[in-house]
Amino acid sequence: MDAVKLRRALARTRLARVAAFPKRLATVARHDAKVLRVSARWLVASREHHNYTYELTKLSRSHLAWFVSVVCDLPVKQVREYLTEIESDDELRRHIASATAAAVRRGLADKQVRYARRIGWYAIVRARRPRHIVETGVDKGLGSCVLAAALLRNAAEGHPGRLSSIDINPEAGYLARTAPWSEVIDLIIGDSVESIGVLDRPVDLFLHDSDHSRGHERREFEAVEPKLARGAMLLTDNVMHTNVLANHAERTGRRFLAYRETPANHWYPGDGIGVAW
Repeated sequence: MDAVKLRRALARTRLARVAAFPKRLATVARHDAKVLRVSARWLVASREHHNYTYELTKLSRSHLAWFVSVVCDLPVKQVREYLTEIESDDELRRHIASATAAAVRRGLADKQVRYARRIGWYAIVRARRPRHIVETGVDKGLGSCVLAAALLRNAAEGHPGRLSSIDINPEAGYLARTAPWSEVIDLIIGDSVESIGVLDRPVDLFLHDSDHSRGHERREFEAVEPKLARGAMLLTDNVMHTNVLANHAERTGRRFLAYRETPANHWYPGDGIGVAW
């Protein structure tokens, strides 16, 4: 009996699980070895301890373009142009690199400028042309700069807008304190739910990226709901961990869609973008 016939015969017996074990073990070992290599490289080369930055795989970037195309009802070709636009913004890259190098917290930040799913945020802002964006959770201000860059492009085309960036940490947003990006950003230091409650302008685009507990995320969406402009869009950076925005979309009669990113050459499995519109 040749090897193929033997394997097929074994597959029909009680010994099948035992016979398959070496192959299964080898498959798991190869996978774990790759993860360990990438993790070890990151431990040596990176300084980051949270809010990890990385590039997207080519396939993940392609899926992101289609995701934005669907939620914004825009041809995917136009979305790809927006993604290339932010990735090719050399002025912003130089600013982020130099501001990171000069920051007091530079010991916990990588020098490389990597946007990951944030290029999707950029494309959504370029497509939707919001007059007022509210972002909760600022940290260094990388996402704030990306959003501001989109607003500046929109303004140059006759569609001005502003970004309210909210964070409870008074040291947050050091990347977003330099012109021209700071010229369209209102940095608000305080509790996000309380700060949302006193907003005096309608909100066209809301992004949750602060405390990722279910309760806090839910309170933010509940707080911003009466502040929303007609046709506003809601985003969450927490979609891989909770179903809060999906539930909110169902209660309020909106559509919902989620995208999961795939980091390139990084141990972290990635985050995503949830959208309700």
